[in-house]
Amino acid sequence: MPLALVTNDDGIHAPGLHALARGAADAGYDVIVAAPAGDASGAGGSVRGVVTDGHVTVTEQEIPGGFPAFGLDADPAFIVRAAGQGWLSREPDLVLAGINPGANTGSQVLHSGTIGAVLAGALNGWSGIAFSLHCGLRLPEHPHWPAVTGLLPGLLERLAGRPAGTPWSVNVPDVPAADLPPLREARLCASGAVRVRMVHREPDGMRPGGLQALVSEDYGEAEPGTDVALLDAGHPTVTELTPIGTRDGVTGYPA
Repeated sequence: MPLALVTNDDGIHAPGLHALARGAADAGYDVIVAAPAGDASGAGGSVRGVVTDGHVTVTEQEIPGGFPAFGLDADPAFIVRAAGQGWLSREPDLVLAGINPGANTGSQVLHSGTIGAVLAGALNGWSGIAFSLHCGLRLPEHPHWPAVTGLLPGLLERLAGRPAGTPWSVNVPDVPAADLPPLREARLCASGAVRVRMVHREPDGMRPGGLQALVSEDYGEAEPGTDVALLDAGHPTVTELTPIGTRDGVTGYPA
């Protein structure tokens, strides 16, 4: 069976990661799980690894389902790159990342470690899907992971028809699978739904000064047909991302 490398940016013990691994196995894939040892949210395409005594620490982990699982002191894109540079005895055929609690939308996907993982796979010629559960800024007590994993077989079938190295981003509303409307293809919104405002705090004698991030969500200004607008209307969305590349003949300088 083809091999799926399953990773995330929330850490090896995140329940969304475990749900995605089970979904990949149910879809007919061999599964190996390799994820950051801790939280690496916001890592984007970082290939940072914490080097101790000349190496990045890898620890075997036990996770539900009994899949081979490893926690690394590294960011998601580092883990995917390592898989393509000799770490694993068998190269993966597919990269699956998530399931991220909270949507990844708009141009802000640049900052997502979940997205960074599948983009790193694309640079290695592996197609991949980054999955996110649209559940607001906090993980609910009972997230609807099956709403995501139930879409996996159909998505994988369609992804197989695309060129090797194709990365997709999929956002799914946090509702029971039976209540999901059809998947819609969506283009990225100019900006994501998550809004961050930085506030400078002066030192007050008890703590040093610094920056505090105030995070909110806003779905009200999205253009029709974008991932933000379609999610707000209740649709799960799929967006094909563009791997890093170049455009010729646009600078006005001779080649």
